[in-house]
Amino acid sequence: MFIVKYTGQFGFIKPWTAVRDEEVYSQQFLTPSIIGGIERKLFPELLNKEWGIYKIKGHRLTYSQISRQQEQTQPRGWNEKRRGKGKEYSRPYSILTRGILVTPVLYLAFETKEDAEIASKQHICLARNEDVLYPEQEIIEISHEEFNTNEELFSGFELVFEKNENSFLVGYNRMNNNKPMHGWLRVVGNPVKNVF
Repeated sequence: MFIVKYTGQFGFIKPWTAVRDEEVYSQQFLTPSIIGGIERKLFPELLNKEWGIYKIKGHRLTYSQISRQQEQTQPRGWNEKRRGKGKEYSRPYSILTRGILVTPVLYLAFETKEDAEIASKQHICLARNEDVLYPEQEIIEISHEEFNTNEELFSGFELVFEKNENSFLVGYNRMNNNKPMHGWLRVVGNPVKNVF
């Protein structure tokens, strides 16, 4: 495997649902749709292919902390009220608390050195384009087993995209006819780092 390391100051992973996020805590791992989106940004020729993950063979995400920040939102629809002879329309505000990853580090694993070299020359974003992660130029070549067991180099969270007895629902893939996405969480070493 060929590993490309990306680093940045901040990273945001949009939770798949605000209601269940306290159960799933989806702001600390990458779903199949996020990995697929990153892959298509790095390799635009995949935009013409049927949905799937073709080149990224694994990933690992770590960070130093999650900063809780408030965000003001409004629904799309309008509420209608009658006041005397006229109508009044309003859109109420709501406050959501979102977690922002501080100093995220993402490792992407590729099968070929050529794919890793292409990826190592481009920036990526996790879920919003103002949180940019930049690649390190050095490409690390290791075995698949070492990537999954080396706690010193590759600690972090990885959602393994398969359905088994340990899997849970992590969202619906709007890029693939809203099909349910499942996976199980691989945790290597200490995924929350204070020193990198």
